[in-house]
Amino acid sequence: MGNQKLGKQTFQPELPPTVIGHGSVGGKKESAGPLGRHFDHTCQDDLFGAKSWEQAESVMQGLALDAALKRAGLHTPDLDYLLAGDLLNQCIGSGYAARASEVPFFGLYGACSTMGESLALAALLLSGGYGTNAAAVTSSHFCSAERQYRTPLEYGSQRTPTAQWTATASGAVVLTNRPEKGISITRVTVGKVTDYGIKDANNMGAAMAPAAYKTLKAHFEDTGLSPDYYDLIVTGDLGKLGSEIVSDFFSTDGCPLSNYSDCGLLLFDMDEQDVHAGASGCGCSASVLCAHLLPGLLSGRWKRILFCPTGALHSPTATMQGESVPGICHAIALEGGH
Repeated sequence: MGNQKLGKQTFQPELPPTVIGHGSVGGKKESAGPLGRHFDHTCQDDLFGAKSWEQAESVMQGLALDAALKRAGLHTPDLDYLLAGDLLNQCIGSGYAARASEVPFFGLYGACSTMGESLALAALLLSGGYGTNAAAVTSSHFCSAERQYRTPLEYGSQRTPTAQWTATASGAVVLTNRPEKGISITRVTVGKVTDYGIKDANNMGAAMAPAAYKTLKAHFEDTGLSPDYYDLIVTGDLGKLGSEIVSDFFSTDGCPLSNYSDCGLLLFDMDEQDVHAGASGCGCSASVLCAHLLPGLLSGRWKRILFCPTGALHSPTATMQGESVPGICHAIALEGGH
């Protein structure tokens, strides 16, 4: 039957690539949250032994990838591709992390959707026969993100109720197209840039929610599947407000989502930790995937998950010029038992 294009946005590989390794890293605040004990590495010093927050991201990516390779029983030279991204200008966290690996490298930017983008492209490469093993890695850091997108920490500005807390975290996934038992990527729905005119850079949930809704709708229309086919549909990182908007959209359509959650609500304890509307950042959905969702699939807690990271494709320059915030979302179907 071969690889298939379903509808306009969804790809279904004939031989789904398999997840053979995953690794996760969290900072001090993340280690105090509900997933803290599940991270492979945590550090009470958010510099992770480096000299700057930006350098810390490179360290985090290296730790996450090492943990994923260890689970996969592989070494760095066994990778045909490394696909990685972060929130920093020119993706320096990923580029500097990759410079010693000597692995063919794709530096990616999809904002907080980057783990979805990297998994999608890795799955397409491997299902097309262009390699055997590939790794997808992303990271973010609260301090570097605040410095780049908002104001330096020393400024001490008050955060709005809709603001989200950028995760100091990283996640890595190793895929193979060798016949393996485990978790497979069975379908990929590539999102479209969606802009509903939100201009508040402190309200990323509202800016990204329409993209999540449209990608989910496209996935169900392209595949003919209903939402209840999946045990869990999880977006990221819409937080409290954005996830409520997505739920409202589907309820208005007469199709309420009873199996829906968001990575921005799972990483922190929303009652005990002051993160306002929830978590965000490339590392949020990546670390939740690697510390919580993939282990849950492996243990049999879930059999099918639709993992849908979201991203806000803006910059401080565009915001200061009065531009609105475009959103993007990619959907990755993860199924155990293949």
